[in-house]
Amino acid sequence: MTRVVIADDQAMVRAGFAALLAAQPDLEVVGQAADGAEAVSLALELTPDVVLMDVRMPVMNGIEATARIAAAGVPTRVLMLTTFDIDDYVFQALQAGASGFLLKDALPAELVEAVRVVAAGEGLLSPRLTRLVIEHFAQGVGAEQASPAPAGPSPTPARPELAELTQRENEILVLVAQGLSNSEIARALFLAEQTVKTHVSRIFTKLGLRDRAQAVILAYERGLVTPGA
Repeated sequence: MTRVVIADDQAMVRAGFAALLAAQPDLEVVGQAADGAEAVSLALELTPDVVLMDVRMPVMNGIEATARIAAAGVPTRVLMLTTFDIDDYVFQALQAGASGFLLKDALPAELVEAVRVVAAGEGLLSPRLTRLVIEHFAQGVGAEQASPAPAGPSPTPARPELAELTQRENEILVLVAQGLSNSEIARALFLAEQTVKTHVSRIFTKLGLRDRAQAVILAYERGLVTPGA
């Protein structure tokens, strides 16, 4: 059973999401939050599998709440709700630790599937939304990295762990960053899907990553993948 907390400042939205998810035999709504601070409190208390998190909320916004949940080290994954295809906060949310995104005008079936996908850690939801968001913001990151570095310490720590990856692991990391699922990677590399899952797990362990979202960001930031490639 996948346990879900819903965080949104609109009571009617929370009620609608809760009714939809509760009707699924494999999903259970264990809590609802009206702001980011309450979402963090519930996540730490209940350790749900997924928090369905709105970006814009009072007291504490969804990005800050996501960062605090990720920093707490709980196994909870965050599915971020966003209003537009390209939202100013999306890349910040990825960096904070969000595991996926869903447009608020998504169909009910898409919401249900999104919760299941994020709970399983399999991907970043819709390839259309994922690639659009990642490429848009990765271009911005690339421009920043091409600019002269400011005085003082770099805000992006070095990742010498990349050198610990095998050639096959590097190859799989690139495919993960391109939005491929484990089954798609298996077909592309002529491997068993379980073998791909094992490689992905080892990659996450070596790089200290929580999920595929962080793997995508790291790959773009380190130049393993370029926007539009």
